[in-house]
Amino acid sequence: MKYKDYYEILGLQRTATQDDVKRAYRKLARKYHPDVTKQSDGEERFKEVGEAYQVLKDTEKRAAYDRMGGQWRNGQDFQPPPNWDEGFEFSGASNDGTTSSDFSDFFEAMFGGAQHGMHSRQRQRHEARSDHYANADDDLEGAYSGAKFSAPGQDHHAKVVIDLADAYRGAQRSISLQMPAIDAQGHVTLQSRHLNVSIPKGVRAGQHLRLAGQGGAGLAGGSAGDLYLEIAFREHPRFRVDGRDVSLDVPVAPWEAALGAEVTVPTPDGFVEMTVPPGSPGGRRLRLKGKGIPANPPGDLYIVLNIVLPPAATDEAKAAYEKMRQSFNFEPRANFHG
Repeated sequence: MKYKDYYEILGLQRTATQDDVKRAYRKLARKYHPDVTKQSDGEERFKEVGEAYQVLKDTEKRAAYDRMGGQWRNGQDFQPPPNWDEGFEFSGASNDGTTSSDFSDFFEAMFGGAQHGMHSRQRQRHEARSDHYANADDDLEGAYSGAKFSAPGQDHHAKVVIDLADAYRGAQRSISLQMPAIDAQGHVTLQSRHLNVSIPKGVRAGQHLRLAGQGGAGLAGGSAGDLYLEIAFREHPRFRVDGRDVSLDVPVAPWEAALGAEVTVPTPDGFVEMTVPPGSPGGRRLRLKGKGIPANPPGDLYIVLNIVLPPAATDEAKAAYEKMRQSFNFEPRANFHG
């Protein structure tokens, strides 16, 4: 995937106002329009300019794009930083009928997940509220002009990253969210707010927590929208998560794998004792039932055995390895011979 420098495409500085964005787009759209351009790459440039405008004209998309910084060059190989959108609060109100399939892979990776990640019920509520706002002016000017008009606030969305241990135990966490806005000079800025959130025990990655009344403000006394927090787990140096199941690589000595052993292994909720069966090969997967993320039923914890050889760093250790070689009639590459 190639990075798109939308400012460079429109010939703008990152400090450009929203009016600057509109003027630059109109100029380039006329220049590269398929009906008038004489350039061989005019159609491609027209699409590229349109994509850049789709992002930079939109307060939320532009703010999200700007959060990554400008350290990449246009056309450079690119992968989004992990959890680049953590704590970014958006309303989803910018869906204007275009789809991510109209644009580049870069656009899809950056902006395709926001709308696509809504649950169907959330999407229906969002679309209904968007229609309500879209029709507000018409309603005010219609047959009931003079009557008080109210509309519910829009639902907002944000991704929050938590520790895996929070899903095992539940937690109270203070989170910081950033919501885009436009200042008096026409520049896109980020406004911060802090919320205290209860993380329920058993929450899963990808699950949405609903905070009633924490979304957009209602119009003329209408009720506030809700805030949906999408849960993601912070990357852990030991544990891997698949739904409610958790897996862990556990090092064992050769004699533990060969003879069996009782070993102590960590879980996200403390330590447990487990049995390594005699004759366990490297890579064997052992299940600790119910030791995954709590639920009804709970997930499982899978232990993957990793046989670790002690170093032959002393004469005594070398002698021990030599005795092993003489004691075993063992050819580790027997299968290589046909």
